[in-house]
Amino acid sequence: MISSMTGYGSASRPVSLGAGVLADLQVECRAVNSRFLDLGFRLPDECRGAEPLLREMATQALARGKVEFRAAWRINTSTAAASPSRATSTLNHERLSALKALQTEVLNAFPQAGDLRAADILRWPGVVNEPRGEEEGWIGATAEAAKAALDALMASRAAEGAALVEVLHAITQQMQAIIASLEPRIPEYVQQYQDKLSARLAEALTGQGSQGNLSNGTVPAEVLDRIRQEVVLYAVKIDVAEEFARLKTHLQAVATALKGKGPVGKRLDFLMQELNREANTLSSKSVSDECTAAAVELKLLIEQMREQVQNLE
Repeated sequence: MISSMTGYGSASRPVSLGAGVLADLQVECRAVNSRFLDLGFRLPDECRGAEPLLREMATQALARGKVEFRAAWRINTSTAAASPSRATSTLNHERLSALKALQTEVLNAFPQAGDLRAADILRWPGVVNEPRGEEEGWIGATAEAAKAALDALMASRAAEGAALVEVLHAITQQMQAIIASLEPRIPEYVQQYQDKLSARLAEALTGQGSQGNLSNGTVPAEVLDRIRQEVVLYAVKIDVAEEFARLKTHLQAVATALKGKGPVGKRLDFLMQELNREANTLSSKSVSDECTAAAVELKLLIEQMREQVQNLE
């Protein structure tokens, strides 16, 4: 299905820390718009080993979007209560003594250096013994939770994508209706403009400002030939049949893409550029207020479509 690039999913899995103590691992997967697939990971140290697995599953499932995996864990309080000695963090006195000796040595060399604070000591690697569990357990649980979170993300992206497709269909139908109502009237507008142009040319070339002079034959033949040449040349310049044909072709391509599957965002973005180009040309060749108003309305609708297309994968 056609999917949006924005979405969210989360899942949790238990991780055994030994002696019946469990940790609750929570993995979140968030995605926003991006031109390409941009992956980011914010994982605790225990889950770092699963990053290659997460990267591979995201690459296989997604084509575009800025996607971030986040993970956090905490000890399950109910299992910790059953085995308090195993779940409680303790100090590694051997590491603590080694750190104290190092501090004494440093202070002898640099008396002006301050003592370590308690918070610094507790953050020192290896000073605090915490229940960690096995690396394989963390990797397996992280991969399982990430897979479930990614599935939830894709489901939310698919639901939003379906809603966006409906919006784009509605806008496409509005544009098709504008073209269908305007196109049959273009020859009439062009003829009216040619009549006005002929009268103005006759006035400029002969000083006779009446359209009746042309039909009464009071305008010299060479002047009439010149007027016809100018009108024909200008008629070629203001001919919008080709623009209408391309507009209809591009709108049909949009409708076909919206009925397809998989990533279509880049293709639709290209079609928006083509539609906008034809609408601009239609506006520049306008020969009536109605045609100008229709071109402006088409450009507004194209811009609305472009904003929605930016969200599609």
